[in-house]
Amino acid sequence: MLVEGKWTADWHPVQASDAKGGFVRQVSSFRNWVTPDGSPGAGGRGGFKAEAGRYHLYAALICPWACRTLAARKLKRLENVIGVSIVEPRLGEQGWRFGDYPGAGPDHVNGATYLHELYTRADPFFTGRATVPVLWDRETGTIVNNESADILRMFNGGFGALADDSVDLYPEGLRAEIDGWNTRLYPSLNNGVYRAGFATTQAAYEEAYAQVFAMLDELEAHLTGREWLAGARVTEGDIRLFVTLIRFDAAYYGLFKCNRKRIADYPALSAYLKRMLAIPEIAATVNIDHIKRGYYSVAALNPNGIVPLGPELGLNV
Repeated sequence: MLVEGKWTADWHPVQASDAKGGFVRQVSSFRNWVTPDGSPGAGGRGGFKAEAGRYHLYAALICPWACRTLAARKLKRLENVIGVSIVEPRLGEQGWRFGDYPGAGPDHVNGATYLHELYTRADPFFTGRATVPVLWDRETGTIVNNESADILRMFNGGFGALADDSVDLYPEGLRAEIDGWNTRLYPSLNNGVYRAGFATTQAAYEEAYAQVFAMLDELEAHLTGREWLAGARVTEGDIRLFVTLIRFDAAYYGLFKCNRKRIADYPALSAYLKRMLAIPEIAATVNIDHIKRGYYSVAALNPNGIVPLGPELGLNV
C-alpha cells in the first residue's frame, strides 16, 4: 500500500480486521462527482462538468466493483464519451499493473505502469490502497472518484445529454426499493463473500458464510416467478447483484470457502444470470479468464498460484 505517497509493502488482500477477525474494507478516498453543469452534485467539490473525452475510467475485469461501472458505461452508451483502460488480472507485489495481457492494455492517458502511480499523481501524499475503479479527469490531472457506487450512479445521471436517456438505471419510482436492496446486498453478499474469504478467525468466517447463504436463499425465493430485482427492467440493483453472482461459482465457492451451494444449484438465480448474460452490454463486461486468474493470483489464499480449468463461465447450466 501507499504511505504518504510511497509504496511501502507488498500487496495483501486483508486491508484491516475488526476485533472478531472480520474483514474491513477500505473507505473510498475520492468522492467528487461529474454533473451536467459542473456543480458539486451529490458530494465533493464542483468543477467537474460532463464533457466528451474529458474523463477516463480505469478498471479491472476481475473486479466486481469495477465491472459495475463498465456495465453502466455500456448501457448508457458512454463508450465514445468516457475512455477506458483495463489492468492486467494478476495482482502482483505492487497491486494492479498495466500491460499486454489479453483483454488488458497499457495506460495511454498517463503512461503509468502501476495503478498506484495515479493515486500519487492525484495526491502526492496519499496513504491507502490503490483500488479500482478510478474515474480520472484529463483536464485537471486528478482522480474524480474511486467509489464504484458513486461512479455507477454518476454514469446513469451525471452526463446529461451525452448519455442515452432511454435507459434509466435508477428510476425515481423504484429508488426506495433499489436502495433497500443495495443496503442489504452489500454487507451480506457483495462484501459478504470477501468477509468470508478474508476472515482471520473461524467465528468471523462462519458469521459471513451464514449471511451469504441467507441472502442467496432469499434472492432465490424473490426471483422465482419474476425477471428482475426491482421493477420490470434492469436497474442499478441488478448490476450490483449480477457482478457478485457471476463470480460465485468460479471464485467465491472454492477460493473464498462459500461452498454450501453453487449458483448453478439455485434454479431461479441460474435463470436470472442467463437473462443478464443475454444483454450484450452486460455480457461484454464478463471475462472468466481474468476473473479466475485474478482471484487465484492472491497468494495469501492460493500460494501456488494454480488456476482452475473450470467452470468456463462460472455458471454450470
